[in-house]
Amino acid sequence: MRTALFTVLALLAFAGNSILCRLALGENAIDAASFTWIRLLSGILVLIVILKIVSPVDAAASKGSWTASFMLFLYAICFSFAYISLDTGMGALILFAAVQITIILAGLLLGNRLHFIEWLGTAVAFSGFIFLVMPGLTAPPLVGFVLMSLAGGAWGFYTLAGKDSTNPLSDTTYNFIRTLPFVMIIMLFNVRDGSYSTEGVLLAIVSGGIASGVGYTIWYMALGGLSAVQAAVVQLFVPVIASFGGVLFANEVISIRLMFSSVLILGGILTVIMSKHFYGLRVPKT
Repeated sequence: MRTALFTVLALLAFAGNSILCRLALGENAIDAASFTWIRLLSGILVLIVILKIVSPVDAAASKGSWTASFMLFLYAICFSFAYISLDTGMGALILFAAVQITIILAGLLLGNRLHFIEWLGTAVAFSGFIFLVMPGLTAPPLVGFVLMSLAGGAWGFYTLAGKDSTNPLSDTTYNFIRTLPFVMIIMLFNVRDGSYSTEGVLLAIVSGGIASGVGYTIWYMALGGLSAVQAAVVQLFVPVIASFGGVLFANEVISIRLMFSSVLILGGILTVIMSKHFYGLRVPKT
């Protein structure tokens, strides 16, 4: 139940992040570079405050890694610039396809083999995801495709880096802090020529401080109870949450397509999550 709760909260944060980014960049309320550095800087400040307030004295000394920090920055910068040329559906398809491929291939290279039920659940969930976002989409611009693929790969590796986290809040905080050199470089070249608005800056702050900083901490907390494959597959539910968010906040209509794809994705996710239980019930042959 603890893992399930943290997973749901993290996925809600991911969906919120996508909505905030699209509202900011889609309405030209801010440029991509400015959104990125304000987002990361806000995450740094919020996480430092939270760590100082809630971290126990005897907490495990865990300070993330430079590798995870670079992957976090790479994801954030590529994600922002990719959405300049990609619409929401195509961007989500490329991003989460890259996340799944990265995590599953990394597991296979490390010798982790998927059971038939895990392959089946992954295929069902991914087919539902494709069914949700593909109709009406055209071939993506090459630059946007490459940038979003890099973002998905980086997020996949960032997720894998959190599997062994003993102190998610501390790890996430220091991962964000280590992005500061990259943030300073962007600010150096962008702060004067950037395109800002009050709405864009506020969206970037909320995205960084809440949806990213707090959301990514919760995600690292959830990863302790998820396998790598489960972590990859459950993220396919983010576009479904975002779609229902559009119904709530943008007066969009719930379509039959959305309902059917949600059933496929949830069914696939449930199959993957329950796969170990299914195999644990098998009676060994004698």
